[in-house]
Amino acid sequence: MSTSPAPRSRRATDAARAACDVIEMLEILWERGRDTASAVSASQLRVLYSLERADGINLRTLGDVLGSAPSSVSRLCDRLEAMGLVERTPSPVSRRELTIRLTGHGRAYISALRSQREEVLLAAIEAMDPTSRAALLEGLHGFRQAVVADAAREPGPDGDSARPA
Repeated sequence: MSTSPAPRSRRATDAARAACDVIEMLEILWERGRDTASAVSASQLRVLYSLERADGINLRTLGDVLGSAPSSVSRLCDRLEAMGLVERTPSPVSRRELTIRLTGHGRAYISALRSQREEVLLAAIEAMDPTSRAALLEGLHGFRQAVVADAAREPGPDGDSARPA
């Protein structure tokens, strides 16, 4: 006998829809100001963020973090390496493995992207009234805590708890 999932509250559904709308607006705003010559894909950006958190990992570990096959991750890293954002070096632990690291250019790219995105957000947030800003901050803290708690409950590909990338 299977049980159906618990019904979702109307307010939670409305909040999820509103969050999706905001995310779509942010994607459009962020893409507008992006330099298309040096833009990386969303998948490549996940690689950069993952390496920022765990620089110097091997391809298999990066694949586990991303939930992707090593061959797919290798192709992503090929393109990022061609752009000068990551580098692969021999592993100090095993001659059969390569270590993947962000380059200085990769770190600068992430920093510039974050600054640009923050400026877009700041312009919108400064236009809000103080009460709405305070409510947004409180809501975002609660949202982040829920996401982190949910990720900690779900096992990752290697059996460990997953982390949001």
